[in-house]
Amino acid sequence: MSFYVYIMASGRNGTLYVGHTDDLPGRVWQHKSKARPGFTTKYGCDLLVWCEVHDERETAFRRERQIKEWRRVWKLRLIEEMNPDWADLNETLNC
Repeated sequence: MSFYVYIMASGRNGTLYVGHTDDLPGRVWQHKSKARPGFTTKYGCDLLVWCEVHDERETAFRRERQIKEWRRVWKLRLIEEMNPDWADLNETLNC
């Protein structure tokens, strides 16, 4: 089983949301369809702009917590290193 850390955005350089899951396609669908009320629904974070795969749940959880503590500029740099065009990675789920 794989575990994922991911960043959803409202648009290029927009509002960011960092999360982790063991079902990335399902979780992205929840964000896009606004199936659950919360931060991503309120701020329109429905673009998957960055993701990373981990072998263990605990590793993914620690990485999520680490990134959540980062300065915004560091998160933007992380996204742009992997996805300079801010394309919606949901189309390919290419982490």
